[in-house]
Amino acid sequence: MLQVIVYPPASDGGRRVRVGDSFAGMAYTVLDVVEFLRAAGLEDIEPDDVSAAEWIEWRDGGPHAWGEGS
Repeated sequence: MLQVIVYPPASDGGRRVRVGDSFAGMAYTVLDVVEFLRAAGLEDIEPDDVSAAEWIEWRDGGPHAWGEGS
C-alpha cells in the first residue's frame, strides 16, 4: 500500500498531501485526496474509503479537519 500523509491544515484551509515519495498537491476536501489517490493508481478509491483508511496518516486532525484550527 502507498504511504499517504495528509499534513496539518494551513491558514487557507488546504492540507498538503504526500503520496509515496511525491508531493501530490493541496487538498481542500476529502474529494481532493481521492483524486490524488486515483492519479496515483488507486482507481477504485471513494471518499468513504479515504475517511476510514487506517493507512492514511492524518496529521493534526482527521478527514473532517479543514482550515487552520479545525
